[in-house]
Amino acid sequence: MKVEIWSDFACPFCYIGKRRFEAALKQFPQGEEVEVVYRSFELDPNAPLKVDYDVHQMLAAKYGMTRERAIEMNQSMTDQAAELGLTYNMDTLVVTNTFDAHRLSQYAAAKGKLIPMTERLLKAYFTDSLNLGDREILADLAAEVGLERDEAAQMLESDAFSNDVRDDEQEGAQLGIRGVPFFVIDRKYGVSGAQPSEVFLQALQKAWEESRPLTMLNEENGELANEACEDGVCQPPARKP
Repeated sequence: MKVEIWSDFACPFCYIGKRRFEAALKQFPQGEEVEVVYRSFELDPNAPLKVDYDVHQMLAAKYGMTRERAIEMNQSMTDQAAELGLTYNMDTLVVTNTFDAHRLSQYAAAKGKLIPMTERLLKAYFTDSLNLGDREILADLAAEVGLERDEAAQMLESDAFSNDVRDDEQEGAQLGIRGVPFFVIDRKYGVSGAQPSEVFLQALQKAWEESRPLTMLNEENGELANEACEDGVCQPPARKP
């Protein structure tokens, strides 16, 4: 079974949703048979690399609220994250464009390091207050998860994996994804938002059950016994030609 997760590194609910989904996956008996893939999504593709305001001011301007109200909302987000063992430092968070971070995650995916790279980028943004728009910092983060720093730095200085990011975003739009996190299970079921772990677990169970055909345990040479009723099963008698 395959689960694709559209998310952005600047999305606080994406980190929370990641943890809740991971908790569900640990409870899911077939968890080791689930392939998890993270897809690129930018909340603000036009965001500048450098700004002269903080996340509280950004939130206040975006939703037309006071700075005090924005701080309250960010504190609520911080409290939710803390319940999952995550540390959000919203006061020192560096607002920036995440396009290069998404290119790095696509590069990491090609190198078999998508999952640890995704985790490290989210932690870098929300916990470590690192600038994900700084390519030197991104190269350092790549090295931390076992990628070649110089190779990652060279990739970042090029336009490599730009199309991969755009392809993910276009595909998400085609699927009707307008916000993140968004979880797509076997391209059949969608779960929007950082839902409780129980919701993710139910979705995984439903998708698993519907994707697996019944296995008959009482067949004889691939066919049920000819008798109309046998071993607790009744079936119509065979029609005469």
